[in-house]
Amino acid sequence: MKMATISTPMILKPEILRKTAFLLILLTFLLIPALCCAAGLEIPGVRIGLDDANGPQQVSGIMQIIFVMTILSLAPAILILMTSFTRFAIVLSFLRHALGTQQAPPNQIIIGLALFMTFFIMQPVWQKIHTEAITPYQQQKISGDELIERGTAPLKEFMLKHTQKSDLALFVSMSGKDKPQNAESLSISTVIPAFVISELKTAFQIGFMLYIPFIILDMVISSILLSMGMMMLPPVMISLPFKLMLFILVDGWNLLIGSLVKSFQ
Repeated sequence: MKMATISTPMILKPEILRKTAFLLILLTFLLIPALCCAAGLEIPGVRIGLDDANGPQQVSGIMQIIFVMTILSLAPAILILMTSFTRFAIVLSFLRHALGTQQAPPNQIIIGLALFMTFFIMQPVWQKIHTEAITPYQQQKISGDELIERGTAPLKEFMLKHTQKSDLALFVSMSGKDKPQNAESLSISTVIPAFVISELKTAFQIGFMLYIPFIILDMVISSILLSMGMMMLPPVMISLPFKLMLFILVDGWNLLIGSLVKSFQ
C-alpha cells in the first residue's frame, strides 16, 4: 500500500524576493522605451541643469520661480494654520468620537467639509487680498515687498480678531521684544502661533460641550443595563442608536455647522 504524498509549497527567501522584484523593475524600465520606439511613439526628453545667468532680469525671474515653488510647498501649512480650518477639523473629529461611530464620517469627509467651510469663511478675506494686493501687483502698481505687506494684512486682521489676549501676551513675552502699543503693530510671526493656540483652545471647549449630552446618555444606558443584570452587554452597542436618534432629532449638523460659522462672524 502506497502512502499518499502531500506536496508542500516552496517558500521563497526574502533575498530571492527582493532580487526578483529588482529584476522586474529593471526590465520594466528597459522594455518600456523599446516598446515605445517599436510602436513609433516619441518620448520627450527631460533636461535638468543650471546655466549661467545672462543678466539681472534672468536672475530675478529664477528667484521668482523659486519663491512661487516655496509658497506652493507651504500652502497646506498656511491654509491649516492661518484660517478657520483648524477649528472645523478638530470639532468634527470630536463629534465623531462623541457619537462613537468609529470611522463614520470618514476622514476624507471631515477634511473635505472643513476645507469647504474654510473657503466659505475666508472668502471675504481672500477677496480683499485679491483686490488690494494681487490686482495692483499684476497691474505693476506696487512692488513685491508691498504685495507681501498688503497680502498679509487681511490675514493678520482676521487672526487678531479671533485670537485671545492671553495667547498674544504669551508669545509677546517669549519673543523678548518691547511691548507694542497695539495689536496691529505685532509681527506676523507672533500672531500666527498665538492664533493657532487660540483656535486649539476654542475647538477643545466646543468639543467638551459636544461630549456632555452623549456622556449623559451613555451613563443612563449603562445604569439601565446594570439594573437589568446585563453586565456582559457593551453599553456602547445599545447607546449608539440612541445617540444617532438624538443627533438627528435636534438637527445636529445644522446646529453644529451654524454655530461654528457664527463663531467667526
